[in-house]
Amino acid sequence: MRGFLNGIMVLVAWACGFAVQAQTDADSIRVSLITCYPGSDVYELYGHTELRVTTSNSDIVYNYGIFDFNAPNFVYRFVKGETDYMVKGYPASYMFWGYESRKMVEQVLNLSQEQALKIKTALEVNALPENCTYRYNYVLDNCATRPRDIVENAVGESLVYPPMTDTLTFRKEMRKYNANYAWQQFGIDLALGSGIDYTLTYREEMFVPMVLMEAFAGATFERDGVRVPLVKDTYVLNPGSDEGDILPPTPWYETPLAMAVVLLLIVLAISVWDVRRGRVSRWLDAILFTAYGLAGCLIFFLVFVSTHEATSPNFSALWLHPLYFIPLVLMWIKSARKVVYFCHFLIFAVVLLTMAFWWALPQTANAAFFPLMAIQAVRSLSYITINRKCVKKGTI
Repeated sequence: MRGFLNGIMVLVAWACGFAVQAQTDADSIRVSLITCYPGSDVYELYGHTELRVTTSNSDIVYNYGIFDFNAPNFVYRFVKGETDYMVKGYPASYMFWGYESRKMVEQVLNLSQEQALKIKTALEVNALPENCTYRYNYVLDNCATRPRDIVENAVGESLVYPPMTDTLTFRKEMRKYNANYAWQQFGIDLALGSGIDYTLTYREEMFVPMVLMEAFAGATFERDGVRVPLVKDTYVLNPGSDEGDILPPTPWYETPLAMAVVLLLIVLAISVWDVRRGRVSRWLDAILFTAYGLAGCLIFFLVFVSTHEATSPNFSALWLHPLYFIPLVLMWIKSARKVVYFCHFLIFAVVLLTMAFWWALPQTANAAFFPLMAIQAVRSLSYITINRKCVKKGTI
């Protein structure tokens, strides 16, 4: 009997100890927003956000920016809009891997244990194998917006962000971080249409991790009837530049604008020579029509096939389109001269109108677009001029 009672006492003591430990863990949950400043690679230019959950016996970082570049057809699916990213939780001791040279800031959130537990539970559920994959969107649903949404859901509707300090669009925000990467910005301006040119709310600007960090730093919410700051403490975990670990600016002579101007001057010189001698350099048109036609195929794919909402409408399709392949083929057929003449007349008119009235379109153009548009206008005008001269002389 005594042995039985001793067993019961041990069992009760163990249960009480387990309950005390569980209560201790529940009372010691700390949630932090981790912000990593920009890195040198293209996919690192906007920084990175993670959520850190610390208890008395665990320290886990949750990362919503994980992707498998080696997944089948990754590039095609990314361009098409099927961008599947994952959230993973891993020990906080690993969070500096790959970020050794980049500034990293931790903001400890001023949460109640109930709110912290809600975040912890949500992250654990999201990180389960059956839930960890999500459809990533580079401006609306990314590694910064997901943590923001989880924190907002836990804190509630009383959360208030500080007033906006400026008025931006997605494109303007991107240009701030692509300032040293001229070709990266050129590609963005070419591929993404007017869907990134509307004025953002402050909450929409938080797709950039550093903006989210600033917003959290000034945010407040009501707790127990008192308005308190969202961030309790801020620590710099890894020192570094506020500009991030980015590369030096692209030399001006290597920028898309400089290259486009040089190409325009070369095309202009050849076109003047063509007009003077009364012959069209078909080899040059073949190169240009092929390049512009292939670029147009990419634009049309993004507009009509891709599910990215920011790729359509794209007014670059007015001067970059697959229809360039029509004169590319027909210019080698003598009997199709009239059709080629009509194509050049149409190209010249559309491109000239696009250049003249782009200011009225709801889409911001890259400066390099205009010399590139002028190239086609010059070639079409030279063909029209040469063709008319030949008609007058009766040589065709």
